[in-house]
Amino acid sequence: MQDRNVLGNEQETKQDDTRNERRQQERPANGGRRRFAMSLAGLLTAAALPLPREARAAGGCALSLDVNGEVHVTNDAAHTSYHFSEEQLLKLRQYSISTATTWTPRSTFTGPRLADVLDIVGAYGSQIEIHTIDDYTCMVPVSDAARYGAVLAYAMNGRRLKVSDFGPLFLIYPRDQFPLELDGAAGDSKFAWQIVSMTIKP
Repeated sequence: MQDRNVLGNEQETKQDDTRNERRQQERPANGGRRRFAMSLAGLLTAAALPLPREARAAGGCALSLDVNGEVHVTNDAAHTSYHFSEEQLLKLRQYSISTATTWTPRSTFTGPRLADVLDIVGAYGSQIEIHTIDDYTCMVPVSDAARYGAVLAYAMNGRRLKVSDFGPLFLIYPRDQFPLELDGAAGDSKFAWQIVSMTIKP
């Protein structure tokens, strides 16, 4: 009888130990779920917060443009760049180009001319290095501004461009008027979108 009692006690002890081990193993998983739930709640809360007016206008990215490099005129504290705010860009004379692109059907794109922006900053280089939201860069000649009347479009068919559809700024050329020069891969490389800054190169 004594041996049976001892054996029974040992079995109960082992069962208790097994239950405790299971509880210990379950805790991290439950903790992970709580952390995930808290993180998800935080993300949902952040997503629900209202965006500033300028950010809403361009689908989450303020309409603005920084121009630096070979320029005579600057307006930043370091005297290295000219910052165009949304208000400044909208006050510039607006032009429209009606054209199709490789990515859009024939549409009317509206915005200030690239040439006017370059005049304001006193650009004296020969190349423009364009920078976009996703860190893409491309080069276009300064001479394109006058030759083609390229536009820094912020609207397409009267609607403000969002980041999801080429905004806040889309460099537009009149491709339909110059099909031999602006069609194909070489022409497509000039059409930059989601533009945030430009560097004027020698």
